Amino acid sequence: MPEQILQVNEEATKSQLGELVRKTVEETLNELLEKEADEPLNAARYERSVERAGYRAGHYERGLTTSSGQIALKMPKLKGATFETAIIERYRRRESSVEEAIVEMYLAGVSVRRVEDITEALWGAKVSASTVSSLNQKAYENIEKWRSQPIEGEYPYVYVDGIWLKRSWGGEVGNVSVLVAVGVDIHGYRAVLGACEGMRESAEDWRSFFLWLRDRGLKGVQLVIGDKRSGLGDAAQEVFGCKYQRCMVHFFRNVLNDVPKAKREAVSLMLKAIYAQESKEAARKKAAGVVQELHSMKLAKAAMCLQNGLEETLVFYSFPPKHWRLVRTTNMLERVNKEIRRRTRVVGAFPDGNSALMLVCARLRYVAGSQWGIKRYMSMQSLYEPGEALDGNKAS
Repeated sequence: MPEQILQVNEEATKSQLGELVRKTVEETLNELLEKEADEPLNAARYERSVERAGYRAGHYERGLTTSSGQIALKMPKLKGATFETAIIERYRRRESSVEEAIVEMYLAGVSVRRVEDITEALWGAKVSASTVSSLNQKAYENIEKWRSQPIEGEYPYVYVDGIWLKRSWGGEVGNVSVLVAVGVDIHGYRAVLGACEGMRESAEDWRSFFLWLRDRGLKGVQLVIGDKRSGLGDAAQEVFGCKYQRCMVHFFRNVLNDVPKAKREAVSLMLKAIYAQESKEAARKKAAGVVQELHSMKLAKAAMCLQNGLEETLVFYSFPPKHWRLVRTTNMLERVNKEIRRRTRVVGAFPDGNSALMLVCARLRYVAGSQWGIKRYMSMQSLYEPGEALDGNKAS
């Protein structure tokens, strides 16, 4: 028996099927346009009637880019009547799904030049850089609306961080920071609270950011978790009257920066032992012993760093033990930041800070709409008085 009786050229088959779909779409739309032209004329083609309001005067061709490819529409021309189709929006040259795809590609981090090549390959029509920019402006309006929407409900835990991106400054490439806040509500679900351009991540930047969040409705904040930034903790306490937890992981890195590479593993285990204690007092006692040990290892700078920053990293002990692992670090937000950096890396330098902010917000909106936003992150019952339900009624 021969090994292969029938051979199928898959590429040719796909090409033929694609062309068949394109032709079907083209014929269907043109037929619908012909039917639409009958209404203002009050008569079908070649129909003789005293009620006829006008006459056909041929067609003119108009291109339309669809997800099935480039098609040619034959737009009816009328005499004695006005024809406006409800099928294809006036002056539109692309269907909505194609425009949305172009915007999504750009906001996902695909370069404008690559968008041009992809559209030509997929739909048979190359989209210019100016068209992509025009579509982006429409997308920016929707993103800005999402970014500025009111914040509803209470968020006891708020995680904040700054993402540094590159942008053009007067012909030179500089840095711009985008401040991001993510919260956990009283039901234990995560939500993106906001993002804002922060310039230098200074104390005033953080204060303005928190005021903006508060003005949009953020309330019920009990703990802000973040890295050690200039004035971050003070700004959080001033605006929300809440406590501030310095990220334990970032603190570890700060201490280990003053430790020789050969001793880092040993010192890391000592630091972890501090935060494995059952209470704040026990953690302080353990930290005092670690400081002495660091001095004996001739690591005075590391010992001083541990002493100076310890209290800011022990604030989580004031909250339910079930939450300690989740509120003592910004790991949850770091995962979101990783997704943002993966999308912004391909852009290189942004033309301005607003473009950087919009792309970050587009990615945040995508993350918020995924499983990340609908999966419960933690149980919040232990944060409230025993016997009290989240709605304030006695639990049965």
